[in-house]
Order: sequence, then C-alpha cells, then structure tokens
Amino acid sequence: MAEKICLEDIQKSQQEAGDTWIKVGMATCGIAAGADKVYKAVLKEVESNGLNIPVMITGCIGSCYAEPLVEVKTSEGQFMYTGVDEAMVSDIVGKHVATGKSLPSGVPSDSFNEGQMRIAMRHCGIVDPESIDSYIGNDGYAALRKHLTEGTPEGVIEEMKKSGLRGRGGAGFPTFMKWTFASKSKSDEKYIICNADEGDPGAYMDRSILEGDPHAVVEGMILGGYAIGATKGFFYVRAEYPLAIRRLQKAIDACKKYGILGENIFGSSFSFDIEIRLGAGAFVCGEETALIASLEGKRGTPRPRPPFPTDKGAFEKPSVINNVETLANVSAILFKGGDWYGSIGVGKSTGTKVFAVTGKVKHSGLVEIPMGTTIRDVVFKICGGIAKEKKILAVQTGGPSGGVITEQYLDTPISYESLAELGSIMGSGGMIVMDEDDCIVDIAKFYLGFCVDESCGKCSPCRIGGKKMLGLLEKISEGKGELGDLDKLKQICHAMQKASLCGLGQTAPNPIVSTLRYFEHEYKAHITEHKCRAGVCQKLLKYLVVEDKCKRCGICQKICPADAIEGDRKSGFTVIQDKCIKCGSCLDSCKFDAIVKK
Repeated sequence: MAEKICLEDIQKSQQEAGDTWIKVGMATCGIAAGADKVYKAVLKEVESNGLNIPVMITGCIGSCYAEPLVEVKTSEGQFMYTGVDEAMVSDIVGKHVATGKSLPSGVPSDSFNEGQMRIAMRHCGIVDPESIDSYIGNDGYAALRKHLTEGTPEGVIEEMKKSGLRGRGGAGFPTFMKWTFASKSKSDEKYIICNADEGDPGAYMDRSILEGDPHAVVEGMILGGYAIGATKGFFYVRAEYPLAIRRLQKAIDACKKYGILGENIFGSSFSFDIEIRLGAGAFVCGEETALIASLEGKRGTPRPRPPFPTDKGAFEKPSVINNVETLANVSAILFKGGDWYGSIGVGKSTGTKVFAVTGKVKHSGLVEIPMGTTIRDVVFKICGGIAKEKKILAVQTGGPSGGVITEQYLDTPISYESLAELGSIMGSGGMIVMDEDDCIVDIAKFYLGFCVDESCGKCSPCRIGGKKMLGLLEKISEGKGELGDLDKLKQICHAMQKASLCGLGQTAPNPIVSTLRYFEHEYKAHITEHKCRAGVCQKLLKYLVVEDKCKRCGICQKICPADAIEGDRKSGFTVIQDKCIKCGSCLDSCKFDAIVKK
C-alpha cells in the first residue's frame, strides 16, 4: 500500500542535510572513466577520517571530458575536482573536507556551466538520481500536485501553449498541439509514450537525463497523461542503456510506494501507471509509427499517416509520443509557468536545447543553451574551441538526418528555422565538430552508410535510393567517379526526400545535399584530380619519400608488408605506388618525417 507523504516535510529534511557534503558523478561517462572506484575510495576515506558527512552520487553534469568528477561543498563554497583517481581522494577528503579549504586543483563548480542555462538538465549533477527524496527536496512533484489538486487538464495544455515548447526529438512539433489533438480524441483508454530510443551517432542527451534525473521525466509524463486523459504511460528505452533503465525503474517503484503513481494521485480523481518497454536499438524506431509497432511487439516499421497516433496509436488507442528532453521540460514549465519558459529563446524557438557536442573540440560533452545562442559560442566559448589548434571545417547538426554548417555561418543563432535555412536541422541535438583533417565526402559516406544499415527496407525509395547513393559515394572516394555522378546524387536525393515513407528516408539525403551545397569543389577534386584534401580516402592516398629528409636507415623498407618500397641505403628509397596498399606503416615508423602522405 502506498505511503502518505508530505512534500514539504521531505523538502525541509533534504534542505537541512548539512552544509558539507561530497558528490561523485556516477553516470555512464563517469563510471567508464573509473568513478565507481573513486566513489568507493571516497566512502572509505570519509570513514577513516571519522567524518560524519553525506557522500552522494549524481548524474552527468555534461563535462564528460573531465570525468571522473568529485564535487565538495564546505563553508567556503562548492568546488569541483576533475579527472579524479583513487590516489587523489585522500587529499580531497583529508585536506579539503577536513579543513574546509579547497586544494589548488579545485575549480568553482559554477564555472562549468558558464554560457549555459539548465532547464531540462536542471537537476543533473545536483540530485541523487536514485533517491525520490532528493528530487522532492528540489521542488520535485510540486507542479504535479498543484495541477492535480488545483488545476484542470485544459489548464495544463494552456500553460504548454504559452511556453511554446516544441518536440525536442527532432521534428519540432508544438507539444501543446499534439496534446490537444489527443485530449479531443474519444476513447476508453489513451497512452502517453516516452521515446528514449535515441539512435544518432554521438548523441546521448536522453540517456544522460534519464541517468541523472529520471523523476523529472516521470513527472513530465504523468502531467502529460493528465492533460490528454491517459491511463497509462510507456517508456520505450533501448536495451543498450542498462543504467538508465535501472534508475528509471527505481524511480517508478518509488513513485508507486509514495502514491505518486497508481490510484487517485494526490487525492485527485486521476489514476495513472507507467511501464518500461525495451527496444533493440533500431534507428527507424525513432519514427512514431515504427516505435509503436515495436512497442506492441511487432517488427519496427513505419506505416502511412493518417491516421495519426493521436487518433489511432498504440494498441489502436489515441497516443502521444514525446521524447525524454521534451518531458524533462514539462514539470519545470508547469512549476514556473508557461510565460516564463516562453520568454526564453528566439521567435518560435523558445526555451533551451541540449546538445551533445562531440568531434574535434577540446571539451566534448553535453551543453544546454538558450535558443538563439550562436553555434560559434557553443564551439569556442562553451566547448573551448578546436582540439590541437586545428582549423574548423564545419559543424554537423541533426545527426544522420542533418547537414553541415560551414565556418561563415557559425554566428547564426540556433533555432529550428535558422538551421533549416542553412540546410541542416535541429534533430535531437547531436552536434559534431569537424576540422581540416576531415574529408567531407567521407563524412557524407559515413552518415549515409548508417542510414542504409538502419533502413527497415519497407519502401523502395529509401531501400534502393540509399544503396544507389552509397555506391556512388564509394565510387567517388576511390577516385573512380565521374562528374555526372554528382547530378545522379542530386536526383536520387530529391526522389528520396519526396517519396520515402518515413522521416528516415526523407532526411537521409540531407548530409549529401548540404555537403554538395557547400563543398562541391571537394567532390570534384576527388573526381577530376583523384585527390582527397584531408588524406582520408585511402584509395586516393600517396605515400612519398622526401629525399632531403631521408636518412636512408631502411626501416620503412623493412616494415612495409607489401614490399612496395624499393632502393637501398646507398641510392635512397622510393615508394612504388602500384604496389602500395596505403597501410601507413612507413609513415608511422619513420622518425625523421621523411615519409609524407598526399
């Protein structure tokens, strides 16, 4: 039987927990870097020093490049230690915590979020994701109680309308509108579904939110269910996210224990339950109707629309699908008001957006910025600029369905509309930074290859068109392309965009369309000059011996597996191009920079 709880009592007890504490980041990024060992070392050191202070776990704060992270609060303030290993723990606990004075390696905690604004990730790194009390202590479930006991479903939808929140899963459809359609559908049962099956290469926003603040997403789902008149919610999570699944299930169980899920929540007439369903990690299941098919236990393939899921969705009942980040925003909006959220951002792109910034940046990780922040500020101010001081080539947004943005457009304010004008999309929030060592043709080939592998094969434009384009890109990257191949690529892109059944096939050509728009000269260089500027396309590479640098040691000749280097220590050495297999062994073995790659 559910316990009777008082949110205020729990909140007060959490706030009185003490002025000194230690937090260890225990998301997947931290654990992969060794945070589990650091956490155990902290517990041991606290005990051996006779300290009576709480040691808590938290989720990812977004600074994945700096893991493992340990945060310490004393009367002096809050300080973060980066790259912590077991050997550092004794000083952090024995000196900083024991004396209250931070060590030279400690950095003020607030410096990690400069230039950012946290709403979806507001609790990540703050609450213990495995403690419902920790969430309640930070205003958790206050919005739910208020709207269930004092408001109406229509009032919830009205606040969402004021907020202007658009779906953060990629399509950018207004959330209030989707909820309105579902609320007006007549049925004995309705469902709300959380899409936690993010599949973009390099994207991990949803996983990190679920690992760091699962209750925020649960609260958002319950509020959405109340707004549309749903009786049940489903989390569709890819099975490759075991930590997120475990913490999410723990959050659901805790809500049932506290009566926040189940019958007559907070004494209202609203009853709601949540269940987790696991997906197999199919990219196509990011499309609503394919996700629903998989949720039902069928093969995950899309179907034509209409009918739309809000009329006929899961198990033939009206259903709303929102992604993790969308639902994580809902409780904050309904706690502070739609007008508050709507005042943030630019134009029709209100609020904030979480991006997973990866690639050739110094500080890769998650950032949450107000809409309207420029791409340049994200890359150079928040993420520290380009690694190894290389020159930036382009920024790719929107994952396999997105496009590239060149340096001349980096001062573009980020919004759904502005990215679309540049030939890219917001997507779910992937942002991959490329430098001068990247090849545009190879990038396009990689993303198209991903989409070809992930295509369900149901419709011929996607199934056949994707394979045809991939074949043309492979031909170009091998130096066998013709200028006419570029026209063929453009024609197939157009056909796929117009005729494919779902968003996967419709957007799979985007990387090719945008790279041809800005970098057609690189495609032509591969075709007419048989040259890859970045030296990435292996079949176009040439390894050469620089005669005036060569010390004639003969190491390159000995290490070459194809016997492609001829000559001797007296006459010098030459790479025979017809025999060279482009493995790079000669380049790696030369200590005198006498081998170059062109």
